[in-house]
Amino acid sequence: MSEDLLEQLETWHEEDEYERIVEAVTEIPAEERNYELVGHLGRALNNLEHYEEAVQQFLTVAEEGAEDPLWHYRIGLAYYYLEQYDDAEREFTRADELEPGDEDTLEFLEWIRAKKAGEFEEETDEDLDSDDSAEDNSGSDEAGETDETDGAAAAVAAVNAIPSDEANLDVQYGSPNEGFDINNFWNDADPDAESYVSAPPMDDLIDSVQEELVFKLPVFYVQMMRIHNGGIPRSRYFPLGEAADGAPSGVRIHGMFGIGRDKAKSLCGASGSRSIIENGGYPEFGVVICDCPQESGVVMLDYRGSGNDGEPEVVHVDQANGRKITRLAPDFETFVRGLVNA
Repeated sequence: MSEDLLEQLETWHEEDEYERIVEAVTEIPAEERNYELVGHLGRALNNLEHYEEAVQQFLTVAEEGAEDPLWHYRIGLAYYYLEQYDDAEREFTRADELEPGDEDTLEFLEWIRAKKAGEFEEETDEDLDSDDSAEDNSGSDEAGETDETDGAAAAVAAVNAIPSDEANLDVQYGSPNEGFDINNFWNDADPDAESYVSAPPMDDLIDSVQEELVFKLPVFYVQMMRIHNGGIPRSRYFPLGEAADGAPSGVRIHGMFGIGRDKAKSLCGASGSRSIIENGGYPEFGVVICDCPQESGVVMLDYRGSGNDGEPEVVHVDQANGRKITRLAPDFETFVRGLVNA
């Protein structure tokens, strides 16, 4: 194996050319691939979200990777996104034993334990519901609706259970007189929440998403997503005063996209910013950050005045009115703080 090939694989990794890594390594017969090549292949498959294939590759060099914390970390990551949390916890625990204190490893262990705790609570609730139904077999429609809502809440309970030293963003942003309680911002009981909420992003994911979008995301937004990554806000109406006829005017949002690719309604997901802009004919001056009900448009970060690395304004683009652009707020923080119940 030439050093030139290894350098090329690393260059492709830095350029997010993961398919080229897979093509180059798989052209080499399996029996001729060494531990390092399999590591490159497995990492690329992880980045392409081909987690089952990644696990298969990592297992071919399990004996060589037994004392390598990076091998345990990479296969643990694949197990995590396959939702095989026991296997993931085992691998991340071993990675931590071999290289104690790695921040990313410890974060994954926190998320796994929170998710497993959430699953346990969900199973316990189901058991209790089953016992209750045996005693009271009412079968009402109202009870069915409650179960559906509880199920959606359980799907995101793991993310909410992740502890944070910055649960109140006023520690770093804004005035204490204008309190912003992140814990009460989201409505995780909404049945649609599961389509939006992802695990809090790590630095590598944030960087890769920003690179794909070609825009730097607002600091306040990134900090919010580190605590709770996307979802359905409790307050979803941004008032704009009165219309010409004296009626209240404003914009109603449905959900807020998180940083990631795994959920359809995340920034780089199947129904995220890039997809909406390309398929809906929206302007390409920024990033779609919120969708609106009944296809009434989107809320976007507008970088025309700030440049791609600056602090964008927040605007509404009205699909039903010739994609009319209405300025909502000078920055994302002001927009979030301006959302109300209506």
